[in-house]
Amino acid sequence: MGSDLRRFSIFYFCYYAALGAYTPYIGRWVDSMGHDGYVVGAMLGLWYGSRILAPPLWSALLQRSTRPGNWFVAGCALTALCFAGFTFSHSAFALLAVMACFGLFYNAIMPQFEAMTLAALGTRSAEYGRIRVWGSVGFLIVASTYGWLMDRLGDASFPWVTIPLFVAMVAAAWPHRNDRPPEHLETIDDAEHLWKRPGVRRFLLVALLMQMGFGAFYVFYTLHLKANGHDGATIGALWGTGVLIEIIMFWQAPRLIARFGAQSLLAFCIAVTILRWVVTALFARDLPLMFAAQSLHAFSFAIFHACCMRMMSEFFPGKRAAAGQSLLYGFSSGVGGVLGAGMSAYAWDLGGGRAAFLAGAGAAAMAWLVYSLRTRRPSGA
Repeated sequence: MGSDLRRFSIFYFCYYAALGAYTPYIGRWVDSMGHDGYVVGAMLGLWYGSRILAPPLWSALLQRSTRPGNWFVAGCALTALCFAGFTFSHSAFALLAVMACFGLFYNAIMPQFEAMTLAALGTRSAEYGRIRVWGSVGFLIVASTYGWLMDRLGDASFPWVTIPLFVAMVAAAWPHRNDRPPEHLETIDDAEHLWKRPGVRRFLLVALLMQMGFGAFYVFYTLHLKANGHDGATIGALWGTGVLIEIIMFWQAPRLIARFGAQSLLAFCIAVTILRWVVTALFARDLPLMFAAQSLHAFSFAIFHACCMRMMSEFFPGKRAAAGQSLLYGFSSGVGGVLGAGMSAYAWDLGGGRAAFLAGAGAAAMAWLVYSLRTRRPSGA
């Protein structure tokens, strides 16, 4: 990898290192202040909701700028500034207000950076995986250690020990201030005409339901494990196990897809995900089973995602790829994330982690049903 490309790896590392602190532990921090599951769910709902709005709004702004690299650095700086607002936010209203601003900037900058990375790679797009993998490494290191750190320093330390990661992200963004993305950044508006293509709506519904199923994992997994007697170091090790296996399986995905086919593997991944959430719901006190359930992240996330990307290349070939990705991002991570956060918050308040993860299993089961109907009628939308 050339020295010019190392700066891209460094930014991926810093961006996802910050995400490795935020995703697993912000729910634990909010819960420690005495807020109920609805506030935790609303926080993550705003996070996913901003994924629907932020990329197209940011893209529209960039299209009017002659120096998009400067806007990228500014977006990173505003992300760090907004996150710093958590240091003096304690009421539910203040937390939600800060989250809304933070999510808009944090979720806007990565689509721009992906475009900048692909523009820099040019004909060397095959090297993308070697650059992007450093983001997973950053997430792994932080997610697996911050539970132990918060056990030692206390839950109230969360915003203070996370701010340095966002400052590092701003520093990593600075060398990219003169970078330029492709001439045209497609937004979700460009994908509207693709909505009625055969199979697209059913595929997007499957992706949405799978993301809903992950709602309990992203919002309440740490709290569920803590409520079942596991300490921060153990919880961090469980998060790290999932990410480590994710990294390994991303490298193996092309070989598995070539052997078994994306459509067959996708059905298997959905079935494995149902099993994963049921085991997590019912056997949370059994540590070996929790590690076994986390190992299923290899299929419920890594291989599932790789299969989705292969199928997306068939649905949206060539110049339609960027528009298709916008559509998938908005539906799965955006709408699916909001619905998953709301569903898991409601289930958590009714019956704790067991109810939340069983609800996630139910959403995955619906995805399997929808997908199985699709495989029987491949021409249907």
